[in-house]
Amino acid sequence: MALAISMEGIEARARELGVDLSAVDLDSITLPAGEDFGILSDDEEILRNEDPPELEMGLSNIIVVDNLPVVPPEKFEKLENVIRKIYSQIGVIKENGLWMPVNPDTKKTYGYCFIEYNTPQEAELAREKTNGYKLDKSHILAVNMLDDFGKYMKVPDTWTPAEINPYTPGENLLKWLTDEKARDQFVLRAGTLTEVYWNDVRKLAPELVFQKQSRYNGWLGVGDVRRGRRREKAAGDSQNAGLSGRRRAARAVIG
Repeated sequence: MALAISMEGIEARARELGVDLSAVDLDSITLPAGEDFGILSDDEEILRNEDPPELEMGLSNIIVVDNLPVVPPEKFEKLENVIRKIYSQIGVIKENGLWMPVNPDTKKTYGYCFIEYNTPQEAELAREKTNGYKLDKSHILAVNMLDDFGKYMKVPDTWTPAEINPYTPGENLLKWLTDEKARDQFVLRAGTLTEVYWNDVRKLAPELVFQKQSRYNGWLGVGDVRRGRRREKAAGDSQNAGLSGRRRAARAVIG
């Protein structure tokens, strides 16, 4: 492999050898085809010193808009303007980023187009916002990411049945609704204690069916509401009792 030599290196070597490069007509020197003797051109030298350009990998910033009207050439520009108006409100469409393929035989559009945005985020947002969008009474848009078509192509042609896992019944949280005695349930919550009772009007006392200690106190049960109401009522009765006592004392003084 030949060693790449810069122009500065050639000039330095010429000075060492006492060669005056200004007296040499470099343009008259012709190298064999495909041979550069490891000498970089000025353009190659600039490109080597620059950072390599960042190429956008993948097609994640392109969407495919399907179910468009199939139009002849005279209506092509009008349809393109409508599509551009809809999709430019969502993100920035790249220059020449809207392409509608045309059938070479009929000269009409195929009924779909490609739209390329600056970022994948804009493309994904456009898909979310316009998939199912009703363009008119006969055309409802179907929008997909161009990247998704790679997944569709990997779908096998031969159908295989899905693996069915055996059914495992879970807990029936509505089982109490099927109670043979048609009883209701109510919950009491006191501190960290939660209790669930059957309410059977034919019995004088409720029947405990569930009890659990828990540190979580954020849930407000029915019992909390009832106890809160009882405390409010008790406080109100106390205030009323005090007021009644003051009224009786005032009547005694007046009388």
